[in-house]
Amino acid sequence: MLQLVFHTIVSIRLLSVIVLYCITGLYSCSSQTYIPKTQITTSQKLDNNLIFFDVTLEQADKVGQPIWSFKTKRAVYTKNKQFGRVDNLYGEIYQDGQVVYQIQSDAADIKQDDKRLFLRGKITAINPKNGAVLRGNELEWKPQKDLLIIRKEINGTHKQLKAIAKEARIKTRSQRIDFSGDVVIDSINPPLKIRTQHLTWQIMQDKLITSHTIKIDHFKNRQIAEHLRGSAAEVDLKAKIARITKNAQIHLLEPLMEITSKEMTWDINTHTVSSNTSVQVFQKSENIKVTGNYGELKIPQKILSLGGGVYVTGQHIKFIKSQKLTWLLDKNSIEASGDVVYKQVKPSLTFNGDKAVGNLKIGHMVISGGNNRKSVVSEIIPQ
Repeated sequence: MLQLVFHTIVSIRLLSVIVLYCITGLYSCSSQTYIPKTQITTSQKLDNNLIFFDVTLEQADKVGQPIWSFKTKRAVYTKNKQFGRVDNLYGEIYQDGQVVYQIQSDAADIKQDDKRLFLRGKITAINPKNGAVLRGNELEWKPQKDLLIIRKEINGTHKQLKAIAKEARIKTRSQRIDFSGDVVIDSINPPLKIRTQHLTWQIMQDKLITSHTIKIDHFKNRQIAEHLRGSAAEVDLKAKIARITKNAQIHLLEPLMEITSKEMTWDINTHTVSSNTSVQVFQKSENIKVTGNYGELKIPQKILSLGGGVYVTGQHIKFIKSQKLTWLLDKNSIEASGDVVYKQVKPSLTFNGDKAVGNLKIGHMVISGGNNRKSVVSEIIPQ
């Protein structure tokens, strides 16, 4: 039941009587009826507008539980639009009889019925439980659907992150926010910048989830250290683990390198990226390509480990095949082990062994082991 309060709460039925009396000029009341004092000018009467001061707007559900309650310093009533304009609005929206968001606005257009509330203006919504603050230019509350929608130039803040989007759809019971439209998330710890078109923030679980194209920048000393990309991802802010679950890519700036896989797990605590699916590595400066069935990258140590059908190509070698490979990225040196096959271009040579150690940049390689248990050294010095 929608209620209006002018010093005391007056029902909508009574307000309708007041409006009818004021507009028709047939204003009269008995000694038992309380009529609130309002200031109405002649021009407002002609425009079918009434202005009320210190108003409370309330709406309850069928069992009497509140679903919203607002106070406003000034409200303009229009005959066709109910309360069309309110100033200095402050109040709460409720779910299951509990406050879920506090709402503030200096000035807003308002429409309301028993199923929804709509506000247009500079709106601030504050969650008193988790501290999330959302700002936008439109608000729609649908209590029966447990859905709060904030639209147009969304700006959100929280102790864990900052968010920008075109729309935020909030499920109040589960404390979940779906951001959409040019979404940008800046998390504080870990320091990440996330860009996508749609993202779900599970506030209680400290998780960010998307099934859309996503870009993640990781910062170190306020500088971008790594770029991650993918078509779907889940970021656990509490555990500091990001999982790119589709079309995963990581771009390293030092050394300049790209690593791709169907999926990757990024442990931000240890700065380790791993994948249990096929991995492809490309170092453009030396034109080196490496593939394996699984892999792990230790970013601080600059060590890349691959396993399961490893295949290497480069400027000075035709290919190296092995079961495992360890690549020291800063030195461009490798160690391959397990059924090693080494083939070079000039001169055309092929060697088999248990292990190969060498430098991919200068083309120096030592192959050891094999059936004859003899070491073979092949050295190429670039001209």
